[in-house]
Amino acid sequence: MMMNTPLILTQMIERVEKYFPKKEVVSRTDGGIHTLTYAQIAERTRRLASSFEKLGIQEGDRIGTLAWNHHRHLEAYFAIPCYGAVLHTINIRLSPEHVAYIINHAEDRLLLLDADLIPLIEAISPQLKSVEGYIIMTDQAELPKTSLSPVYHYETLVAQGNPKQALRQDLDENAPAGMCYTSATTGNPKGVIYSHRGIVLHSMALGLVDTGAVSERDVAMPVVPMFHANAWGLPFVCLWFGTKQVLPGPYFTPKILAELIQSEQVTISAGVPTIWLGLLQELETGNYDTSSLRALLCGGAAAPKSLIKTFEQKYSIPFLHAYGMTETSPLVVIAKPKSYQDDLSDEELLDLKAKQGIVVPMIDIKVVGQNGEVKQDGKEMGELLIRGPWIASEYYRNEKTEEAFKDGWLHTGDVVTIDEEGYVKIVDRTKDLIKSGGEWISSVDLENALMAHEAIFEAAVIAVPHEKWQERPLACVVLKEGYVGKVTPEDILEFLTPQFAKWWLPDEVMFVKDIPKTSVGKFLKRALREQLKDQYLKK
Repeated sequence: MMMNTPLILTQMIERVEKYFPKKEVVSRTDGGIHTLTYAQIAERTRRLASSFEKLGIQEGDRIGTLAWNHHRHLEAYFAIPCYGAVLHTINIRLSPEHVAYIINHAEDRLLLLDADLIPLIEAISPQLKSVEGYIIMTDQAELPKTSLSPVYHYETLVAQGNPKQALRQDLDENAPAGMCYTSATTGNPKGVIYSHRGIVLHSMALGLVDTGAVSERDVAMPVVPMFHANAWGLPFVCLWFGTKQVLPGPYFTPKILAELIQSEQVTISAGVPTIWLGLLQELETGNYDTSSLRALLCGGAAAPKSLIKTFEQKYSIPFLHAYGMTETSPLVVIAKPKSYQDDLSDEELLDLKAKQGIVVPMIDIKVVGQNGEVKQDGKEMGELLIRGPWIASEYYRNEKTEEAFKDGWLHTGDVVTIDEEGYVKIVDRTKDLIKSGGEWISSVDLENALMAHEAIFEAAVIAVPHEKWQERPLACVVLKEGYVGKVTPEDILEFLTPQFAKWWLPDEVMFVKDIPKTSVGKFLKRALREQLKDQYLKK
């Protein structure tokens, strides 16, 4: 028999202050760049945790955060759950109505918010039913003027807090540590609760050599927001392992990211494809040293093969494709070649890396079509089902639980193929597949092919109604600067023609100024369909 010691976040903060107190966190705020050691972060975390007792917070109470990626948010990541409360990271890019909904639905008692986000909360504060106080995170010595009440100054609470505050050792590893809500492409956001045990096991998985390989020697820059699926778990694993963190803060630009990569010698960074498209444009106009990078971790949406190819072949930056969702903490599969695949051709390796990857240890998946589990031939499509120790088992107080969680599996709504080697490829969301004449067309495959064109910056393909074929694909394209007026829709179709069967080709290529995106940077095809529906159907 083995010892039954609980897997809780307290062990993370205690380990880093004991073994890696000299390692640093570089934090960009609206006031500039701050560099703190993990010893300082740990002490400030204890001080912050002690303030919750004074404010009347009880075990299990939810504390919301509305903040960018910086050191104060990192401290809250540990102070809240290690006190015994629940960290509720709130997506600041949601509509005010959805922000109010999730604060009320979670019944947050306190809100920690960055000063620049005060107007957002002031506008909805009359609707907030459970909030009893607001803690303002700012570099300024004085609190900004606000109609919110009561308000507390974050740095004052930290300064007055107990540096020796004991963190909870008696927590149940299955108790809630955090919660996050989905980005609500349809309906109200759905809440997902993360347990201490799930976060600890997910963090271990991120450190495996065949996944993210995060280690003490890394310099990690999570660009994915800390309010989106816990920044894919990087704040937890990096602190636990003593990894130096570079937190890019509010309103960053591709230029700021490139400068931080160069100045801090970042080795691994994580973000959605739109982030890396922007960084690539910056690298092509500037002269930056990115030789320190060993991996760009990409998820949230399928990355175009052309993007992967340019980073790897032109800039020698390894590109690491992965897949997950809010409900999965999020890591599920990751695209790393197996040892015996090293002799594949460059094009074959690129095809492999453009897939989302093979399932990580401790997680089970299956792909189910209309007639049961699909063949592992890389062609037959089905819905991806997932189960494992960091996969949600239900939504928080939401009727959609019955639809999404059946027979011990999470039904993702993502349509995928799985090949002979076990590599999963996202074909589409079930709601985004295009059914033309009874046959399925993948909008993702068309989009990736479109974005390989030298003139195209972004592309989204949507289904539009058709009298004969039921649905047909429409390509919406954003051109790069310098190509507007020089490239025609016919040029784009000619580029696509050799790559697809004729019936897959879009009926039309439409040039647009921008493509609507969700709060986490994914293409919002529902909004695009609504924008173009009347215009297209009138033709």
